Amino acid sequence: MRVGDLSQDGLRARLESGLILEAGPFRTRIVSHAPEVLAGLSLLYTDFPVHESGFCDFHVRVDRVSGFRRYVQPQITFRLDGTEPFKPLPANHAFASLEWGLNWCIAGHAHHYLMLHAAVLERNGRAVILPGDPGAGKSTLTAALSLSGFRLLSDELALIDRDDGHLVPLARPVSLKNRSIEIVRDFSTKAVVGDAARDTHKGTVAHLKPTADSVARMHEKALPGAIVFPRWKANAEACLRPRPKADTFMHAANHAFNYSVLGRLGYDLNANLVEACACHDFEYGDLADAVRVFEALLP
Repeated sequence: MRVGDLSQDGLRARLESGLILEAGPFRTRIVSHAPEVLAGLSLLYTDFPVHESGFCDFHVRVDRVSGFRRYVQPQITFRLDGTEPFKPLPANHAFASLEWGLNWCIAGHAHHYLMLHAAVLERNGRAVILPGDPGAGKSTLTAALSLSGFRLLSDELALIDRDDGHLVPLARPVSLKNRSIEIVRDFSTKAVVGDAARDTHKGTVAHLKPTADSVARMHEKALPGAIVFPRWKANAEACLRPRPKADTFMHAANHAFNYSVLGRLGYDLNANLVEACACHDFEYGDLADAVRVFEALLP
Protein backbone atom coordinates (compact mmCIF):
# COMPACT_ATOMS: atom_id res chain seq x y z
CA MET A 1 0.00 0.00 0.00
CA ARG A 2 1.11 3.55 -0.76
CA VAL A 3 0.29 6.85 0.90
CA GLY A 4 -1.76 7.77 -2.17
CA ASP A 5 -3.97 4.72 -1.71
CA LEU A 6 -5.29 6.10 1.58
CA SER A 7 -8.19 8.52 1.80
CA GLN A 8 -7.65 11.76 3.70
CA ASP A 9 -9.54 10.32 6.65
CA GLY A 10 -7.56 7.08 6.39
CA LEU A 11 -4.25 8.92 6.32
CA ARG A 12 -5.32 11.11 9.23
CA ALA A 13 -6.26 8.04 11.27
CA ARG A 14 -2.92 6.40 10.48
CA LEU A 15 -1.02 9.52 11.51
CA GLU A 16 -2.89 9.80 14.79
CA SER A 17 -2.06 6.20 15.71
CA GLY A 18 1.29 5.93 13.94
CA LEU A 19 1.94 5.90 10.18
CA ILE A 20 4.77 3.54 9.21
CA LEU A 21 6.41 5.16 6.19
CA GLU A 22 9.17 3.58 4.09
CA ALA A 23 11.74 5.87 2.43
CA GLY A 24 14.87 4.27 1.02
CA PRO A 25 16.46 1.90 3.55
CA PHE A 26 14.55 3.40 6.51
CA ARG A 27 11.13 2.93 8.03
CA THR A 28 9.77 5.65 10.29
CA ARG A 29 6.70 5.59 12.52
CA ILE A 30 5.20 9.09 12.39
CA VAL A 31 2.58 10.33 14.85
CA SER A 32 1.03 13.74 14.22
CA HIS A 33 -2.23 15.65 14.59
CA ALA A 34 -0.86 18.67 12.71
CA PRO A 35 -2.83 19.51 9.54
CA GLU A 36 0.38 20.72 7.88
CA VAL A 37 1.93 17.25 8.24
CA LEU A 38 -1.20 15.61 6.84
CA ALA A 39 -1.21 18.00 3.86
CA GLY A 40 2.50 17.59 3.17
CA LEU A 41 2.44 13.81 3.28
CA SER A 42 -0.72 13.51 1.17
CA LEU A 43 0.77 15.75 -1.57
CA LEU A 44 4.48 14.93 -1.57
CA TYR A 45 4.64 11.30 -0.35
CA THR A 46 1.88 9.89 -2.59
CA ASP A 47 4.10 7.16 -4.07
CA PHE A 48 5.79 6.01 -0.85
CA PRO A 49 4.98 2.62 0.71
CA VAL A 50 3.23 2.40 4.07
CA HIS A 51 3.13 -0.66 6.33
CA GLU A 52 0.70 -2.04 8.88
CA SER A 53 3.35 -3.14 11.38
CA GLY A 54 6.96 -4.19 11.75
CA PHE A 55 10.32 -2.85 12.86
CA CYS A 56 10.88 0.91 12.53
CA ASP A 57 14.24 2.67 12.54
CA PHE A 58 12.78 5.86 14.02
CA HIS A 59 9.71 6.71 16.11
CA VAL A 60 8.90 10.40 15.71
CA ARG A 61 6.09 12.73 16.69
CA VAL A 62 5.28 16.21 15.39
CA ASP A 63 2.51 17.90 17.36
CA ARG A 64 1.49 21.18 18.91
CA VAL A 65 2.77 22.02 22.34
CA SER A 66 0.34 21.98 25.24
CA GLY A 67 -0.70 24.90 27.40
CA PHE A 68 -0.78 28.58 26.46
CA ARG A 69 1.21 28.13 23.24
CA ARG A 70 -1.38 25.72 21.89
CA TYR A 71 -3.75 28.64 21.30
CA VAL A 72 -1.72 31.88 21.18
CA GLN A 73 0.98 31.93 18.51
CA PRO A 74 0.81 28.10 18.46
CA GLN A 75 4.00 26.10 18.32
CA ILE A 76 4.96 22.52 17.43
CA THR A 77 7.66 20.20 18.65
CA PHE A 78 9.55 17.38 16.98
CA ARG A 79 10.13 14.34 19.19
CA LEU A 80 12.30 11.27 18.66
CA ASP A 81 11.56 8.40 21.04
CA GLY A 82 9.84 10.84 23.37
CA THR A 83 12.76 13.30 23.55
CA GLU A 84 12.75 16.83 22.14
CA PRO A 85 16.09 17.52 20.43
CA PHE A 86 15.01 20.95 19.12
CA LYS A 87 13.27 24.02 20.44
CA PRO A 88 9.59 24.45 19.51
CA LEU A 89 8.84 26.09 16.16
CA PRO A 90 5.81 27.99 14.86
CA ALA A 91 2.95 25.61 14.09
CA ASN A 92 2.99 26.35 10.36
CA HIS A 93 6.54 24.93 10.21
CA ALA A 94 5.26 21.46 11.12
CA PHE A 95 5.96 19.71 7.81
CA ALA A 96 9.34 21.41 7.40
CA SER A 97 10.15 20.35 10.97
CA LEU A 98 9.32 16.75 10.07
CA GLU A 99 11.67 16.87 7.08
CA TRP A 100 14.49 18.50 9.03
CA GLY A 101 13.95 16.11 11.90
CA LEU A 102 14.13 13.02 9.67
CA ASN A 103 17.40 14.30 8.19
CA TRP A 104 18.73 14.76 11.72
CA CYS A 105 17.65 11.25 12.73
CA ILE A 106 19.45 9.64 9.81
CA ALA A 107 22.58 11.79 10.04
CA GLY A 108 22.93 11.05 13.74
CA HIS A 109 22.24 7.33 13.75
CA ALA A 110 22.78 5.59 10.38
CA HIS A 111 26.45 4.79 10.87
CA HIS A 112 26.25 1.65 8.77
CA TYR A 113 26.77 4.11 5.87
CA LEU A 114 29.32 6.82 5.21
CA MET A 115 27.11 9.92 5.06
CA LEU A 116 28.06 13.05 3.16
CA HIS A 117 26.18 16.34 3.06
CA ALA A 118 25.38 16.24 -0.65
CA ALA A 119 22.64 15.63 -3.18
CA VAL A 120 22.82 12.53 -5.40
CA LEU A 121 21.24 11.84 -8.79
CA GLU A 122 21.62 8.96 -11.24
CA ARG A 123 21.52 8.55 -15.00
CA ASN A 124 22.23 5.36 -16.92
CA GLY A 125 23.38 3.55 -13.79
CA ARG A 126 25.95 6.09 -12.62
CA ALA A 127 25.54 8.65 -9.86
CA VAL A 128 26.61 12.26 -9.67
CA ILE A 129 27.20 13.64 -6.18
CA LEU A 130 26.55 17.34 -5.60
CA PRO A 131 28.09 18.80 -2.44
CA GLY A 132 27.17 22.41 -1.94
CA ASP A 133 27.59 25.27 0.48
CA PRO A 134 24.48 27.26 1.45
CA GLY A 135 23.42 29.52 -1.41
CA ALA A 136 25.41 27.62 -4.03
CA GLY A 137 22.31 26.46 -5.88
CA LYS A 138 22.64 22.75 -5.08
CA SER A 139 18.99 22.06 -4.35
CA THR A 140 17.78 24.17 -7.28
CA LEU A 141 20.04 22.22 -9.63
CA THR A 142 19.00 18.93 -8.00
CA ALA A 143 15.35 19.78 -8.57
CA ALA A 144 15.93 20.70 -12.22
CA LEU A 145 17.87 17.50 -12.92
CA SER A 146 15.26 15.33 -11.19
CA LEU A 147 12.56 16.95 -13.36
CA SER A 148 14.64 16.30 -16.50
CA GLY A 149 14.98 12.53 -16.39
CA PHE A 150 17.67 12.06 -13.73
CA ARG A 151 16.71 9.73 -10.89
CA LEU A 152 16.78 11.41 -7.48
CA LEU A 153 18.66 9.46 -4.85
CA SER A 154 18.84 12.23 -2.26
CA ASP A 155 18.73 15.98 -1.78
CA GLU A 156 20.69 16.23 1.48
CA LEU A 157 22.33 12.93 2.45
CA ALA A 158 24.63 10.90 0.23
CA LEU A 159 24.68 7.37 1.66
CA ILE A 160 27.70 5.23 0.71
CA ASP A 161 27.29 1.51 1.31
CA ARG A 162 30.15 0.28 3.47
CA ASP A 163 30.12 -3.15 1.78
CA ASP A 164 30.41 -2.19 -1.90
CA GLY A 165 30.89 1.60 -2.04
CA HIS A 166 27.70 2.13 -4.05
CA LEU A 167 25.29 5.05 -3.53
CA VAL A 168 22.12 4.09 -1.63
CA PRO A 169 18.87 5.84 -2.60
CA LEU A 170 17.03 8.03 -0.10
CA ALA A 171 14.56 9.79 -2.39
CA ARG A 172 12.52 12.26 -0.32
CA PRO A 173 11.16 15.72 -1.14
CA VAL A 174 13.73 18.29 -2.29
CA SER A 175 14.00 21.31 0.00
CA LEU A 176 13.74 24.60 -1.92
CA LYS A 177 14.39 27.98 -0.40
CA ASN A 178 13.30 31.52 -1.20
CA ARG A 179 13.63 32.39 -4.92
CA SER A 180 14.38 28.78 -5.83
CA ILE A 181 10.74 27.87 -5.19
CA GLU A 182 9.43 29.98 -8.08
CA ILE A 183 12.47 29.24 -10.27
CA VAL A 184 11.73 25.51 -10.09
CA ARG A 185 7.99 26.03 -10.63
CA ASP A 186 8.79 28.08 -13.75
CA PHE A 187 11.35 25.54 -14.96
CA SER A 188 8.94 22.63 -15.32
CA THR A 189 5.19 22.15 -15.42
CA LYS A 190 5.82 18.74 -13.81
CA ALA A 191 7.00 20.35 -10.57
CA VAL A 192 4.71 19.60 -7.61
CA VAL A 193 5.64 21.90 -4.73
CA GLY A 194 4.07 21.86 -1.29
CA ASP A 195 2.96 24.76 0.88
CA ALA A 196 5.66 27.20 1.90
CA ALA A 197 6.83 27.60 5.50
CA ARG A 198 7.72 31.26 5.91
CA ASP A 199 10.12 33.00 8.28
CA THR A 200 12.10 29.85 9.10
CA HIS A 201 15.79 30.03 10.00
CA LYS A 202 16.41 29.37 6.27
CA GLY A 203 13.88 31.90 5.02
CA THR A 204 10.87 30.65 3.07
CA VAL A 205 11.03 26.87 2.56
CA ALA A 206 8.92 24.57 0.38
CA HIS A 207 9.44 21.01 -0.81
CA LEU A 208 9.37 19.44 -4.28
CA LYS A 209 7.72 16.06 -4.73
CA PRO A 210 10.16 13.36 -5.91
CA THR A 211 9.28 11.68 -9.18
CA ALA A 212 7.37 8.40 -9.10
CA ASP A 213 10.29 6.64 -10.79
CA SER A 214 12.72 7.82 -8.10
CA VAL A 215 10.45 6.45 -5.37
CA ALA A 216 9.72 3.18 -7.19
CA ARG A 217 13.47 2.53 -7.50
CA MET A 218 14.28 3.42 -3.88
CA HIS A 219 16.16 0.15 -3.36
CA GLU A 220 18.22 0.32 -6.57
CA LYS A 221 21.75 1.47 -5.77
CA ALA A 222 24.00 3.33 -8.22
CA LEU A 223 27.68 3.26 -9.05
CA PRO A 224 29.65 6.44 -8.30
CA GLY A 225 30.40 8.40 -11.46
CA ALA A 226 31.18 12.05 -10.69
CA ILE A 227 31.48 14.54 -7.85
CA VAL A 228 30.49 18.04 -8.95
CA PHE A 229 30.61 21.19 -6.81
CA PRO A 230 27.90 23.52 -8.20
CA ARG A 231 27.89 27.28 -7.92
CA TRP A 232 25.16 29.47 -9.35
CA LYS A 233 26.24 32.84 -10.77
CA ALA A 234 23.98 35.26 -12.58
CA ASN A 235 24.43 35.14 -16.37
CA ALA A 236 27.29 32.63 -16.10
CA GLU A 237 27.82 30.14 -18.92
CA ALA A 238 27.45 26.54 -17.78
CA CYS A 239 31.00 25.27 -17.43
CA LEU A 240 32.73 22.27 -15.82
CA ARG A 241 36.30 22.62 -14.59
CA PRO A 242 38.45 19.79 -13.21
CA ARG A 243 38.87 19.82 -9.42
CA PRO A 244 41.88 18.12 -7.77
CA LYS A 245 40.99 14.79 -6.20
CA ALA A 246 42.97 15.58 -3.05
CA ASP A 247 40.91 18.73 -2.51
CA THR A 248 37.70 16.78 -3.24
CA PHE A 249 38.70 14.14 -0.68
CA MET A 250 39.29 16.75 2.02
CA HIS A 251 36.01 18.54 1.32
CA ALA A 252 34.08 15.27 1.45
CA ALA A 253 35.78 14.26 4.71
CA ASN A 254 35.11 17.64 6.30
CA HIS A 255 31.45 17.59 5.24
CA ALA A 256 30.72 13.98 6.18
CA PHE A 257 28.40 13.46 9.13
CA ASN A 258 30.26 10.42 10.46
CA TYR A 259 33.69 10.29 8.85
CA SER A 260 35.48 10.25 12.20
CA VAL A 261 32.97 7.83 13.72
CA LEU A 262 33.83 5.22 11.09
CA GLY A 263 37.58 5.67 11.54
CA ARG A 264 39.72 3.80 9.02
CA LEU A 265 36.62 2.53 7.23
CA GLY A 266 35.47 6.13 6.70
CA TYR A 267 38.85 6.99 5.20
CA ASP A 268 38.78 3.99 2.87
CA LEU A 269 35.19 4.57 1.73
CA ASN A 270 35.87 8.24 1.04
CA ALA A 271 39.12 7.52 -0.77
CA ASN A 272 37.53 4.84 -2.94
CA LEU A 273 34.60 7.10 -3.74
CA VAL A 274 36.81 9.97 -4.89
CA GLU A 275 39.07 7.64 -6.86
CA ALA A 276 36.06 6.22 -8.73
CA CYS A 277 34.70 9.65 -9.68
CA ALA A 278 35.52 12.42 -12.10
CA CYS A 279 35.76 15.57 -9.95
CA HIS A 280 34.65 19.00 -11.16
CA ASP A 281 33.69 22.51 -10.16
CA PHE A 282 30.59 23.70 -12.00
CA GLU A 283 29.39 27.25 -12.54
CA TYR A 284 26.03 27.95 -14.12
CA GLY A 285 23.50 30.70 -14.59
CA ASP A 286 20.74 28.89 -16.48
CA LEU A 287 19.09 25.62 -15.47
CA ALA A 288 18.40 24.38 -19.00
CA ASP A 289 22.07 24.83 -19.93
CA ALA A 290 23.09 23.08 -16.71
CA VAL A 291 20.91 20.07 -17.51
CA ARG A 292 22.54 19.72 -20.95
CA VAL A 293 26.01 19.71 -19.37
CA PHE A 294 25.01 16.96 -16.94
CA GLU A 295 23.46 14.89 -19.71
CA ALA A 296 26.82 14.98 -21.47
CA LEU A 297 28.65 14.20 -18.21
CA LEU A 298 26.58 11.02 -17.70
CA PRO A 299 25.72 9.98 -21.27
